[in-house]
Amino acid sequence: MESMVLTPRLACLASLVPQGARLADIGTDHGKLPVSLLLAGRIAAAIGSDIGEGPLAHAARNASEHGVSLSLRLAAGLDAVQPQECDTVSIAGMGGQTIAEILAAAPWCERGEHLLLLQPMTMVYELRQWLWAHGYVIERETLCREDRRQYVVLSVRGGAESKQLPLWQCAFSPALLRADGAKEYLQALLMRENRALEGMQRASEMDKARVDAQRRLVLEIKQALEGLR
Repeated sequence: MESMVLTPRLACLASLVPQGARLADIGTDHGKLPVSLLLAGRIAAAIGSDIGEGPLAHAARNASEHGVSLSLRLAAGLDAVQPQECDTVSIAGMGGQTIAEILAAAPWCERGEHLLLLQPMTMVYELRQWLWAHGYVIERETLCREDRRQYVVLSVRGGAESKQLPLWQCAFSPALLRADGAKEYLQALLMRENRALEGMQRASEMDKARVDAQRRLVLEIKQALEGLR
């Protein structure tokens, strides 16, 4: 029997699922997140959706061996999930662009009736930019570390006014600045973006617009860090 002990990244995500939630876990893979929550009595029901037959078979085996009821769907994103079946949606382990595409294909998420727990592996700035542009509010950002990498989980809900922001203003949200570990996260971010700026400035053919945007990004992070001290 496979252990349902979660990695730090998934454990962080699990901690944000409300007690008694009806969860739809998108890209469920082995199903460990919903199975562990069902075993703990944290959630009332769960759906696991994935585009791969292999991962779904793995999830079905885990659910069966641990004696929990997990409704499994073979589909892309939220295509096989109806809004009335869940009140919480988790999407983890994907790039920010893929997460945005999943939400775009399920416009019912914009109504504000569902809590969305989003854990992007890449393109976090782009995901924030898309969320704000489509009327989502980032209620909370939670930071966690797994191995040498820091991850962020966005707790998001629709129903807000849309706002168009340049990408350099999407490196963090007000919610991230309130998170435990925000200072360390922003310090690492500043080092990374400073290195990127230096590389752009050394390039033989410098793109002035890109360099200006990168300078603004670096300044934005610096100012946020100063506000945390």
